Amino acid sequence: MKTHLTHLTRLALLASLLTAATLSTSANEGPSEAKGKVALPPAINALPIEEAVLTSPPHVPQPIKRRHAARVVVNLEVRELVGKLADGVDYTFWTFGGSVPGSFIRIREGDVVEFHLNNHPSSKLPHNIDLHAVNGSGGGATSTFTAPGHSSQFTFQALNPGLFVYHCATAPVPMHIGNGMYGLILVEPKDGLPAVDREYYVMQGEFYTTGSYGEEGLQSFDMAKAIDERPPYIVFNGAVGSLVGDKAIAAQVGETVRIFFGVGGPNITSSFHVIGEIFDRVYPEAGLSLPNHNVQTTLVPSGGATMVEFKVDVPGTFILVDHSLTRAFNKGALGMLKVTGPEDRVIYSGKEIDAVYLGAQADAGSASQKREDELKAQIAAATLANPAIATLTKEMRIEKGKQVYMGLCFACHMADGKGLPNAFPPLAASDYLLADRDRAIRVVLKGLTGAVTVNGKKYESAMPPQEAVLTDAQIADVLTYVYNTWGNTGDPVTTAQVKAIRNETH
Repeated sequence: MKTHLTHLTRLALLASLLTAATLSTSANEGPSEAKGKVALPPAINALPIEEAVLTSPPHVPQPIKRRHAARVVVNLEVRELVGKLADGVDYTFWTFGGSVPGSFIRIREGDVVEFHLNNHPSSKLPHNIDLHAVNGSGGGATSTFTAPGHSSQFTFQALNPGLFVYHCATAPVPMHIGNGMYGLILVEPKDGLPAVDREYYVMQGEFYTTGSYGEEGLQSFDMAKAIDERPPYIVFNGAVGSLVGDKAIAAQVGETVRIFFGVGGPNITSSFHVIGEIFDRVYPEAGLSLPNHNVQTTLVPSGGATMVEFKVDVPGTFILVDHSLTRAFNKGALGMLKVTGPEDRVIYSGKEIDAVYLGAQADAGSASQKREDELKAQIAAATLANPAIATLTKEMRIEKGKQVYMGLCFACHMADGKGLPNAFPPLAASDYLLADRDRAIRVVLKGLTGAVTVNGKKYESAMPPQEAVLTDAQIADVLTYVYNTWGNTGDPVTTAQVKAIRNETH
């Protein structure tokens, strides 16, 4: 399976490259040639020049105090580097400024920006940048196609205030974004933003790793999962746990917090929420003129952003999440805001009473539960004593297992169980399968890599682990189906047998 999937991934990558190249050529006419430095009008040429201060997440550059335009020089470096995606999991990130998301850029409406994109000599690939704050072809992408060890420059004027996403737009674009190449650029309104006590920078993005969530080792990008939009990881600020523990953002009771929040994607929309807080103001889609008030959760599309502001009234740990909650608790889109200071028990009392509540454990409930357990025991005994019932139970499990097989397994092992020649071994009349039931359960649960010999023929394919995909009952059912189909015969595999293998510690 490993060889076959790698081949499919290469085909998908090639198709994506061709499609992206076609779109780039038709929309932007590809990377443009250098035209020489722009001749600025005297009024603009006379503006003061300043170097932009760039910050890594979750930090934000200081608010802009000046009330006039300037010529701002931005130097942003592309680096490809190995970093931590989760505990025990490394990933080769492609970054703007050495972080995911990339460096936060803060400018002012009316500024004229001289933008330098520098691709570090250690990079393996060319990159560019599309800034959604730019009015111009490709948002700057066609002017910044930059080979390793090279630097590109272009100039733009910030005409529209707002909070904008930037990202790499080199083909295949989803791969470059999916490897971490996105960030935020804030164009402050001419009169600035309202003053707050704390500002933070948070972005959500997906990582399409070849391994499943938590699978240790150095992971790489899986184009097939990206095309199907099946990310094992959806995270804040580039990694699981990037905003928890001693990395959490912080505030004091009574302070006002502003979060610049964006979604790099490349695909998944976020339902941004802070558990235990209500946003006093939300600037939908990062337009800075018409905030909504008293908002619980706000939608942020891929390639979009928002700005939220709220006052923290009581101490505690407030959890930042994508409220599509399996993303938060199973894929990594979770962070923390730790607030310290005095309590106000009128606003939030904390736990007041811990009293005994009997509920179903009251006398009547306990008696009913006891009677239910007795009836279950009688049904189980009757089933064991009646061969006809036992046979029907096995038949039902075979049908359940068939549904699992046809939904997950048949693509490799075929509906007739004969597998694919020279790729995937047969399950029908398989000496390898029939020789050791515990081994078969272990293979389904834990996966299998390396060569195996089935019916005298060697196979080099791999079986991905299913322990995170299937329940014990589903694995027992599908193996019962396999052991009783295509001429195979055998006793049912039990849920207890699967559970015992799953719980093995060696």
